[in-house]
Amino acid sequence: MTTQTIKKNLTVKEAIESRHSIRKFEQETITKEELTEIFELVRLTPSAWNLQPWRFHVITDNQLKEKLQEAAYGQKQVTSAPAVVLVVSDMEDVIAHLSETVHPGLSPERQQEEVANLSSFFSGMSVEERGQWGLTQTNIALGFLLTAIQGLGFASVPMLGFDHEKVKELLSLPEHIKFGAMVPFGRQASEGYEHHRFPLDKIVKYH
Repeated sequence: MTTQTIKKNLTVKEAIESRHSIRKFEQETITKEELTEIFELVRLTPSAWNLQPWRFHVITDNQLKEKLQEAAYGQKQVTSAPAVVLVVSDMEDVIAHLSETVHPGLSPERQQEEVANLSSFFSGMSVEERGQWGLTQTNIALGFLLTAIQGLGFASVPMLGFDHEKVKELLSLPEHIKFGAMVPFGRQASEGYEHHRFPLDKIVKYH
């Protein structure tokens, strides 16, 4: 049975408390304006040194979603959702464009110093190490994405159960990128499970 569409513009508290992983979605197109509204929020995600290594690939083409479903071992939420976002980290692109991450309010000398320091820091890492470092930052953006989706009246389900190499091939992504998640989303057409979370005294320690 179709559930009532979540109202738009939930508070942060409402969005977090109401978010569940949803695997069946209404067959309702998400507009370009709605997608833009989501990603205008997500791009404000903070990151170390403002490097912003996250990149988002939004798939709405039905044939491509069918191929993604195959790569996700047949999980039906991939084709049920009107849109699927691949959240990836691309640190090699960041390294190639470090000057774009430096705040324009700094003096030219300070900007050059920042680029030099960052280049030196990351040149001491392997491509794999840089990729893993960038993924820790990209996971922050994943949290922002899930909250923005929910807060603007949609539902989602984050996934890592898919063949990463096959998805790279389907989207012509470079080998070095790291996946944060595959996120099908849309208007929910089913209820998620009730929250089952650890109590605070297990996850929060005060010192």
